[in-house]
Amino acid sequence: MNLTITDVRLTPILVADPPLLNTQGVHQPYTPRLIVEVETAGGVTGVGETYGDTRYLELARPFAERLTGRQVSDLNGLFTIADDVAVDGSQVSGAVDVGGLRGVQTADKLRLSVVSGFEVACLDALGKALGLPVHALLGGKVRDSVEYSAYLFYKWAAHPEGVAAEEDDWGAALDPDGIVAQARKFTERYGFTSFKLKGGVFPPQEEIAAVRALAAAFPGHPLRLDPNGAWSVETSLAVAKELGDVLEYLEDPALGTPAMARVAAGTDVPLATNMCVTTFAEIKEAFARDAVQVVLSDHHYWGGLRNTQHLAAICHTFGVGVSMHSNTHLGISLAAMTHVASTVPNLHHACDSHYPWQSEDVLTERLRFEGGRVAVGDRPGLGVELDRDRLRFLHRRWLADEGTLRDRDDAAAMRAAEPGWSVPPAPRW
Repeated sequence: MNLTITDVRLTPILVADPPLLNTQGVHQPYTPRLIVEVETAGGVTGVGETYGDTRYLELARPFAERLTGRQVSDLNGLFTIADDVAVDGSQVSGAVDVGGLRGVQTADKLRLSVVSGFEVACLDALGKALGLPVHALLGGKVRDSVEYSAYLFYKWAAHPEGVAAEEDDWGAALDPDGIVAQARKFTERYGFTSFKLKGGVFPPQEEIAAVRALAAAFPGHPLRLDPNGAWSVETSLAVAKELGDVLEYLEDPALGTPAMARVAAGTDVPLATNMCVTTFAEIKEAFARDAVQVVLSDHHYWGGLRNTQHLAAICHTFGVGVSMHSNTHLGISLAAMTHVASTVPNLHHACDSHYPWQSEDVLTERLRFEGGRVAVGDRPGLGVELDRDRLRFLHRRWLADEGTLRDRDDAAAMRAAEPGWSVPPAPRW
């Protein structure tokens, strides 16, 4: 089988997103994603998915050009290509700027996010060429299904009037009763048995009440609360004290490793993060200060599936738990998450996933949650197939956009409802 890469296709798309609230604002009606296709001389095509914002596209395009002629099995070389592209081009500098809900964003994080989409596509193609599932290429699965957590959001019933958007049937969730109703719907539809609430939207006492309501409605079920760094150390400790008997962990209550370390020193509630530990360079300080007890990996910005395994091994070495973070994503990413999660022995917490919120996909068949779990497939590669008609439709939507939605901006989306809105400074409470 000839594994030489002969063509690389990049397709930016816009996919529908419900009006989910967070501390920065609200999700836009459509969010950008990038679909990567890698074709080999042997006629095999692999697919990947990552962020589709302008900055990622600016790096992905020259990256794709350099991939042609290389072996699809040359996964280590992907990082060299990314470094070379960043050095040769001016698209991504080394400057640090605010990365919003992903924590501080750097040029290195952008490069790794781009690499991840190509790595998944190459693994998919290699698996198809060899007749092996991706989890086999990663060393083999240790579980036949992967558990996911219901990802609960405060939510409007619809996007603001006058904003073009797709309808959804979830309804509003703006108080404890609404959050419990949403959780019940997640359970009825997908069988989830653990629940994570995206906080930082309302004053802490209101969100404490919502978690308490969940604990009463689902006694004994794992519960999590994630305010995305919206609280001070003092507020974080107060919430941990009030909810310590029901929380599985508290995710990023305060912003940054120093603040997280102060919270961790004052509570027995485990702290999780996908904001202060998002690269290997950030591990040393966080672990040395015992600032986090669970790291939430995201293969998109850790640089792919193999780097996720490396992260899990480091966490195991230092006795730190590991699970997986999620941002708005489609079925390709869920399949990739499931394959790598199946290979991590020390994965003891249900993974996050936005997938139930996404009404649109680029696959011929959506992945299914049964009992809150996704089965680990044994078909070659990722085991998924692109729906090319759907891909073209979502790409046409991206082409038709005048640039207002090609970069995710939750604050801009919120201004459609509240014209004077700006991202609240942290800590918000």
